[in-house]
Amino acid sequence: MAYQAGWQRSKPRPVPESLEAQAYLQDYATLLEAVAFPSVVFDHRWDVVLANAAFETLFGGVGPHPTAMPGDNFLRFVLFHPDAATVLGEHESSWCLPLLAQFAAAVERHGQDRGLQSIRRDIAQDPIMEAAYRQGLPHWIRAVGPDAVEHDGAVRPLVHPDPRWGRMDCRIVGETPKALQNMGYTRMTLVLREARHITAGPRRTRNGAAELRVV
Repeated sequence: MAYQAGWQRSKPRPVPESLEAQAYLQDYATLLEAVAFPSVVFDHRWDVVLANAAFETLFGGVGPHPTAMPGDNFLRFVLFHPDAATVLGEHESSWCLPLLAQFAAAVERHGQDRGLQSIRRDIAQDPIMEAAYRQGLPHWIRAVGPDAVEHDGAVRPLVHPDPRWGRMDCRIVGETPKALQNMGYTRMTLVLREARHITAGPRRTRNGAAELRVV
């Protein structure tokens, strides 16, 4: 099941204390695995709870990283993994900034959470990321409006490792049932679709990592 499968993790997946909740997640993992599109369930820290085979296939080509694997923590992957831009098209504007906006909102709600504090410290250690978070992000949110914090319905570019898909778009669909909400979890599905336009790739550093710039 997706609940048990996946990459070699640096830490165990989050598991609810209630046996009933654990049983629900086992059954929900079976449902998730039946979905053809990449689908993932994560908690308020973006720690991955469940991920289906399509999600693992989408990110299966990324290299190892001690803290930012997509099957461990999706936010850390987007922000810190040097291979993120090889899968997430328009990496900075379409993925980093929206997730930084969601992270800022999460910090407002759960400011004392150790997991979020750890991510915040890692952002602060990167001067460009820190400047984007403190200076660029507020400007970007004012420019695009309050919808910046919402991911449901957004269309974002991807580069799928399967050449039959290649460069494409995905629509992000948030479909979290009440039982998952009560556990503090969120489900996100990436509905793959043909790209409507071709865009320039992300600006890259000499080592191949995407470079986040101050907006």
